[in-house]
Amino acid sequence: MALIKSVRGFTPEIGENCFLADNAVVIGDVKMGRDCSIWFSTVLRGDVNSIRIGNGVNIQDGSVLHTLYENQHRDRRPRIRGAHVTIHGATIKNYALVGMGSTILDHAVVGEGAIVAAGSLVLSNTVIEPGSIWGGVPAKFIKKVDPEQAKELNQKIAHNYLMYSDWYK
Repeated sequence: MALIKSVRGFTPEIGENCFLADNAVVIGDVKMGRDCSIWFSTVLRGDVNSIRIGNGVNIQDGSVLHTLYENQHRDRRPRIRGAHVTIHGATIKNYALVGMGSTILDHAVVGEGAIVAAGSLVLSNTVIEPGSIWGGVPAKFIKKVDPEQAKELNQKIAHNYLMYSDWYK
């Protein structure tokens, strides 16, 4: 059973029909929408600031999400809408796809439908435009993608993970 831990008076709020792997850890000020899946060995650490996760998000195996200290701008708290990544104080927009083993640093923004290649390092304050592909260490712009192709790929992956999480319930 996943470890769900209150800290500093905040208890995680888990939406309807969510899957949390047995060894997932969700701590503090975390609010998760419905139909999410939090996979094996993932940590969502909302101890020093809040984490907001939209509907239908899958955060994949071994991901670590944590935040900047609460005295930072509250509007810069992580808002995770589609990621499987190590994130520290970043914003990931709808249907973005962040590849396995990637790291997204403070105040970076990954735009809607954007793709960050596996193993990439997105530096602080980087803004990745919607519908673009970035990759490397540090991550650099590679190319724009056809919006319909990106939407189809990213939505297919996101919806597949909802199906996969049903296998564990």
